[in-house]
Amino acid sequence: MILIQNESFAQQNQSVTFRTLWNNYFNPTPAWDNWEDVFHDANERGVEIAYGRRLNKGTWLMVPLKIGSVSYPKSLSNGIIANLDLLLQNNLCSDKSLLNPNAHLGIGSTWDFNLQKFDLNIPAGVGLNLRLVSNLYLNVQTQYRFSIENRSGWQHGLGLVLNFGEPDRDGDGISDKEDVCPDVPGLKALKGCPDRDGDGISDNADVCPDVAGLANLMGCPDRDGDGIADGDDKCPDLKGPAATLGCPDRDSDGVMDTEDECPDVPGIAAMKGCPDTDNDGITDAKDKCPREAGPAATMGCPDRDGDGINDKDDKCPGDKGPASTMGCPDRDGDGVADKDDACPDKRGDSAHKGCPDTDGDGIYDDTDRCPEKPGVIAMNGCPENKIAIQQVQFETGKAVILKKSYKVLNDVVSMMNENKDYQLKISGHTDNAAEEKVNQDLSERRAKSCYNYFVSKGIAAGRMTSAGFGESKPLSDNKTNAGREQNRRVEFELYVK
Repeated sequence: MILIQNESFAQQNQSVTFRTLWNNYFNPTPAWDNWEDVFHDANERGVEIAYGRRLNKGTWLMVPLKIGSVSYPKSLSNGIIANLDLLLQNNLCSDKSLLNPNAHLGIGSTWDFNLQKFDLNIPAGVGLNLRLVSNLYLNVQTQYRFSIENRSGWQHGLGLVLNFGEPDRDGDGISDKEDVCPDVPGLKALKGCPDRDGDGISDNADVCPDVAGLANLMGCPDRDGDGIADGDDKCPDLKGPAATLGCPDRDSDGVMDTEDECPDVPGIAAMKGCPDTDNDGITDAKDKCPREAGPAATMGCPDRDGDGINDKDDKCPGDKGPASTMGCPDRDGDGVADKDDACPDKRGDSAHKGCPDTDGDGIYDDTDRCPEKPGVIAMNGCPENKIAIQQVQFETGKAVILKKSYKVLNDVVSMMNENKDYQLKISGHTDNAAEEKVNQDLSERRAKSCYNYFVSKGIAAGRMTSAGFGESKPLSDNKTNAGREQNRRVEFELYVK
């Protein structure tokens, strides 16, 4: 075989052939040792024109039309026949070859004009193309036609073959214009592209071109039919969803069964496929409060204040506290929760609301108004101070305090300063020497004068009250001078709220 090298050559996808024929239409077949019987008679001549269409690189579909003369046996005269055939021709070499042998086989027909008779044939033969120039060939061919009616015969031809039409670089019978893969022989069904694994998906679109696969998986196989290509399927022989890379997932939670610690209950990947309803990082099986988020320290139950006591057992879920007070704060650590402790900053005992008796007077600090000083119950734990009825002298008929009464008033100021819990009630009183209305007004003004004096000495106004009672509360008989003098008075009453 001789090849033309280094020449740009585009194989065409159509051809036309012109031949001159030598016919030998007879019955029976001549002896092979008689050459003249093979060609029989120079008068048995004909012509042929054939159209060809390339099916693939070396295979052509040929449609030849022939007409020529024949000689009958001696009892008959010469006649005219016509042939119309449909052939498959296989060229053994490339169109670029100098010599390109071929063979053909097909189905044909013969019409005998003289006998008005139709005959079916099976034509078979061989030929040889000699390349003259690009796409033009000198052709010699011999063909034997097997006759259904036993009118077999030889046909020999000599002529020219011209290839034309759309270029077909890869010679697969598909023009380059329609060929998606014009440089690689392929299949017409795949627009000229090859399909090595025969799965109907062209190699250029086939992710697995050497293994037959499915179109929806770009040509890759899927043994278990789960829609995931075997190359991407972690369990290629067991059906599973894409979420678990093709492995079974009975509970459909996205965690493959082989890695799922709870394969029959939907869960989350972070919990190895087990559920965590409250998303607190503790699986429901181990969570004492599976529907409320909580830390591991409280077995998954909420602990808002973080004191290690879950909220349902914590009497003070919003404030840190020890277990001894059921999770409630206890600043003084006496075992009494601050909310129940009347003295939350002093250690005491539960019997007295968490209070001590700091001054030891038998009155516990929760009720002792003077917890640092021993006192009496009557004064709510403050020291008992008896102030006698004091004679505060005023200018006659007026509310102006005489200076000699300042000592009495200053004694009261001292007591108030020493006992900050003391309150003072100031009451003014008169005898009945004047009219009742006058006496009432005078008693009020004199009580107020004392009130103002104490304020001037720094006693808070809120610790005192003043009132006048006129002649309504005498201590003695107003019929005597001594009695009237006793009735003209200002009383100071100390008390604790």
